[in-house]
Amino acid sequence: MKYYLLPGILILLMVSPAGAETPPVCNATDQVCMTTYLASLAEQIEKDSWRDQTYRELAKTMATDGRALDAIAYIPKITNPDTQALTIRGIGMEAAMAGQVPDGLFPLLRAEAEKITHPPSYGIALTYIAMAQAFAGDDAGARLTASQMENEDLRNKAYGETAEIQAEKGKFGLAMESISFIGSISFKNKAYKNVSRIFAENSKYQESFDTAVHIANPVMQAEAVQFILDTQRKEQEKAQVKEE
Repeated sequence: MKYYLLPGILILLMVSPAGAETPPVCNATDQVCMTTYLASLAEQIEKDSWRDQTYRELAKTMATDGRALDAIAYIPKITNPDTQALTIRGIGMEAAMAGQVPDGLFPLLRAEAEKITHPPSYGIALTYIAMAQAFAGDDAGARLTASQMENEDLRNKAYGETAEIQAEKGKFGLAMESISFIGSISFKNKAYKNVSRIFAENSKYQESFDTAVHIANPVMQAEAVQFILDTQRKEQEKAQVKEE
């Protein structure tokens, strides 16, 4: 017999007389058994990139299933810092989208991000944490995470990404507040344009226009206003087709 001790569960592999391992039997609807078996397979993958990818997707699946805290245990097993950052994003975003954010998740993800020694990957990890916090409704936490980023470009990007998520949720005031913290005019113009577009695509045309007027670049502002008009026209045309 061969044993694998994994987070929260022991998986047993039976060995035949010839020495060949017989995979454990899982009910395909048993998420715990299936993900535990997948983790045992990941341990057997020799190529780092493939093993990292397997752990990343496994962690995301566990977070969706309400086991985000258990999923964190797989981040240190990943060798590539960019994949570690993506796994941090995956756990945070999947948990937030599933409405399965346990207490203490974001501080634990931040602790894992602090272990990343590659500066660009570290900055990206913090950006992803801020995005996940905003998606989960922790707007104050998202702003705090973004504010603690030392790299100005990544900090501005984090504020912009946070604003976009807030716009998707219809939070006009909070989106404007997030953009106000951006320290670069070019980043700020881009954020206003992206947020205006998101509001328009969600048929929130007044919010879209009220965002667009803040764009300092007249060309970009004109494009944003034109997008509002085009989107409204397409919506009206669709409504007319349905009536006919």
